[in-house]
Amino acid sequence: MGKVTIYTDGACSGNPGPGGWGAVLLCGEHRKEISGADKETTNQRMELTAVIEALKALKVEGWDVTVYTDSAYIVNAFKDNWIGKWQKNGWKNSKKEPVANQDLWQELIRLMQINNVKIEKVKGHAGDELNEYCDKLARDAILKIKQ
Repeated sequence: MGKVTIYTDGACSGNPGPGGWGAVLLCGEHRKEISGADKETTNQRMELTAVIEALKALKVEGWDVTVYTDSAYIVNAFKDNWIGKWQKNGWKNSKKEPVANQDLWQELIRLMQINNVKIEKVKGHAGDELNEYCDKLARDAILKIKQ
């Protein structure tokens, strides 16, 4: 069984507004960079999309995958078991309202079942080289769709 390390980040120019996401996948000496953008989205959607697209890019099953993100939204959804509560409550939040970005959360959960995925927090904009690079990928992707 192998190991993959993934760094992700999402960005938005306005919230909502044009958004981008970036990810770096590392496995041994292999490195893959991916990114994309949406003309009208939110920062939270781009953070989720970065993780989803990175997991989709994997061509393996059953491996140990560690995803590093600066998104408290994503980290806390797993750490504080928001996901389990949302599922138990029919995808309603604590205010009995539909969970935001439910489509992306459900896709993320499905993709996480293919490998042994662990989500870890990295402090954003704090000098972590790969986190900063993913931020650049996301921002560059926004610039491309603005042209």
